[in-house]
Amino acid sequence: MIRRHELSDAEWEFVRPLLPESVWGRKRLDDRTVLNGIVWKFRTGTAWRDVPERYGPWHTLHTRFRRWALDGTFERMLRAAQARADAAGDIDWLVSVDSTVVRAHQHAAGARKGGSAAPDSAGREAA
Repeated sequence: MIRRHELSDAEWEFVRPLLPESVWGRKRLDDRTVLNGIVWKFRTGTAWRDVPERYGPWHTLHTRFRRWALDGTFERMLRAAQARADAAGDIDWLVSVDSTVVRAHQHAAGARKGGSAAPDSAGREAA
């Protein structure tokens, strides 16, 4: 049974080849279970220690998350998902940059009345 925050079979088949192979000889927790736990944690915004036990020990999830984050696994997933969506025409790469400048009124900045600066105020301006 697929739960609300878990990967569908199609999503799993997409990301499975992007995950690193296990280099250790000992049996470890299934990658799909771990990835579902990681997804659950970030979709709900909970702490690692509050991830349900069905996803395995929280420290295993955290360790695998850190390892995959440091070795670029999540970046590979993002690039592959973007390439797939771009090939399907689902991404509009048009970007608009707004360079509007909003100036504050002189009184909002704490300026002295009359517009003159005291001689000792030169070093007190914000950097």
